Amino acid sequence: MTTSEKKKTGNISACVFTLGERKMGSAVERTDEHVREYLIYRGFTGTLKHLDSDMKADKEKGFRVDKIIDQLQLFIQTFDLNGLKDYWGYLDRRLFCRLEDIYRPTVSKLRTSLFRYYVVYTVQLKNIEKTQEFFQRQAQELQGQPEWRDWFILPFMPAPEQNPLFSPYFSRQWSDTFLVSLHNFLSVLFQCMPQPVLLSFDSEVQRTTCLQEENDQLRHMLFSLQGEAKLKKQEEMVHHKLPPYVQNMDRLGDTELDLVTSQRNPALTTTPSRNFFSTFLPQARRVPGKMPRGLPGSSPTQASLGRKDTAANQVPEKRGESGDPEPQLEGGTASSDPIDPPPPSQTQVSGEGQRGTGVLGVEHPFIKLSQEEYGEHHSSIMYCRVDCSGRRVASLDVDGVIKVWSFNPIMQTKATIMSKSPLLSLEWATKPDRLLLLGSGVGTVRLYDTNAKKNLYEMTIDETHSRILSLACSPSGTSFVCSAAAHAGPGRSGSVTETVQRLPNHLSVSGQLLLWDTKTVKQQLQFSLEPGPVAINCTAFNHNGNLLVTGAADGVIRLFDMQRYDCAMSWRAHDGEVYSVEFSYDENTVFSIGEDGKFIQWNIHRCGVKQSENSLPQDATGPFVLSGYSGYKQVQVPRGRLFAFDSEGQHVLTCSNNGGLIYRLNSSSDSGLEKVLPLGGHKAPVVTVDWCSAMDCGTCLTASMDGKIKLSTLLAQKS
Repeated sequence: MTTSEKKKTGNISACVFTLGERKMGSAVERTDEHVREYLIYRGFTGTLKHLDSDMKADKEKGFRVDKIIDQLQLFIQTFDLNGLKDYWGYLDRRLFCRLEDIYRPTVSKLRTSLFRYYVVYTVQLKNIEKTQEFFQRQAQELQGQPEWRDWFILPFMPAPEQNPLFSPYFSRQWSDTFLVSLHNFLSVLFQCMPQPVLLSFDSEVQRTTCLQEENDQLRHMLFSLQGEAKLKKQEEMVHHKLPPYVQNMDRLGDTELDLVTSQRNPALTTTPSRNFFSTFLPQARRVPGKMPRGLPGSSPTQASLGRKDTAANQVPEKRGESGDPEPQLEGGTASSDPIDPPPPSQTQVSGEGQRGTGVLGVEHPFIKLSQEEYGEHHSSIMYCRVDCSGRRVASLDVDGVIKVWSFNPIMQTKATIMSKSPLLSLEWATKPDRLLLLGSGVGTVRLYDTNAKKNLYEMTIDETHSRILSLACSPSGTSFVCSAAAHAGPGRSGSVTETVQRLPNHLSVSGQLLLWDTKTVKQQLQFSLEPGPVAINCTAFNHNGNLLVTGAADGVIRLFDMQRYDCAMSWRAHDGEVYSVEFSYDENTVFSIGEDGKFIQWNIHRCGVKQSENSLPQDATGPFVLSGYSGYKQVQVPRGRLFAFDSEGQHVLTCSNNGGLIYRLNSSSDSGLEKVLPLGGHKAPVVTVDWCSAMDCGTCLTASMDGKIKLSTLLAQKS
């Protein structure tokens, strides 16, 4: 092996052992912190003082090999021979004496090389006095050792670095090789030492985390395989139940299928006209969304199968007036009239966590894998939002307590935010996603770092309009929109009250819509609200931040052009306040829920044109009522998100009395919403929801008035 190869090998070894000793050193440091926290918790202040003093005088440097090497080099560089001998003696008594006898020669060679390193250093710095001092003080000990016999002439040689006997020790290669060898020896020694149980805490946590992640993956695989097995079983059962007149329908050609489809599904869609929104909406997202599974006409064969199954079993043949059976047409059908599809209300919802089919033979799009509960709040929830990465959740209750927590791989609280002033709104920042915007009831917005657990900025919005009702961060991360409103008196604070009575003059509440720059922490502009200043209850950006949609207390939806910073269009959307508003998946429409209990889809290319309208029960739209003892009622006005879409925009999650409820969004306005899966699990009304989708598994968040948050993990079924 060449010299360069040896040097390279030594460097690689040093790097490997450095990683190992750093890992152990960091474990020791964390364990020391745990011990200090425990002593403080128990009030053992005297023991804590002794521990701190002992840690300052720790000669083992917390088992950090690099610090031990630095200490030895410090003794050499200061010519402290006594300190060098004492420190090596301590290491010998504390560590080296515990080694087996076969390692004693290695320890002896390292000690000899250390003293030679010291002598060479004194010669290189031409400190002859320290060189002679070393041999005088060590003469009695070194005279009997053959490896030191030739070294006593060293102080009297004029140029020892040119002598063939001593020249190798004056080279940089020898000193580096010695330090690397000593470093590796100590690293191996520390790693092989028996360690207390406390030092293995971190490794046990990592091992447990890995096992939990593996269990989750195996559980998802199990549910998926069970779902496929049930699907095959159900398909076999449906196949055996088919009446004979349906079997020939598979022989229909494309022309016949198109004819049947056109007879059952008249064209209902219209092509929106192009206008200035074409510059904001990307081509990829302007295409119509996928037709949801199970729509009438999407599969004529399946629709016919599901419709005719029961009828065929009950009435096997149709008789005429004479009592004789009428002759059937070719293919087994008793009539050539087109068959109308059954109404959506006939669709049945299977049990939770199962892959079921309704009377149409249509598969349910989701399997409910599990449901967990987060119960750290002690009052009703107002907001519950997942960050952009899907890793953390921020939840706000009516007491103004915010919890930042994660649910993968385990449910764990990351931060708790307490505020002296009431908090009314929150929103995750987009860049970086660790920041949280908090709106208060005293006219301020705080920017909170969830990693550092501290406030970065506190912005004063407006003293007159002190209630921050809604926050929305631009997808670019450079700005955010803030809705500020004046005080409305009792009954409209958003918190829990004892009365159901609402203010008759809620339309007169003044409000502002402001745009703030997150970098300069300054207000950029104030949006014009026509016909006058009004409280904005909800806000939402589209995917690129070019459009902003708002819902206000006057029942008007306003659409803002964020490139020109003005209102592009507005229309009266609800009879009463607008509670929640969101863009659709393709961003060609806007969905809204209002005080009138209606869930409406609006076409943004044609101002004020409804694309669909559905009435929802009060437990989905609010105000939310929780009845107590002796006629006591708690009422909460909606504040957080009332509905959320899945990753493909085909399903929507809403609130209900005992949990979330998932609907399928049908493309036809006449068919309305179709119930798909109730999530359940709550004992109090759900007041806000959110839906985080990642790959095939998505997490639905449902938060209720008793402070409980349910996480329902769903597995999407692929058609």
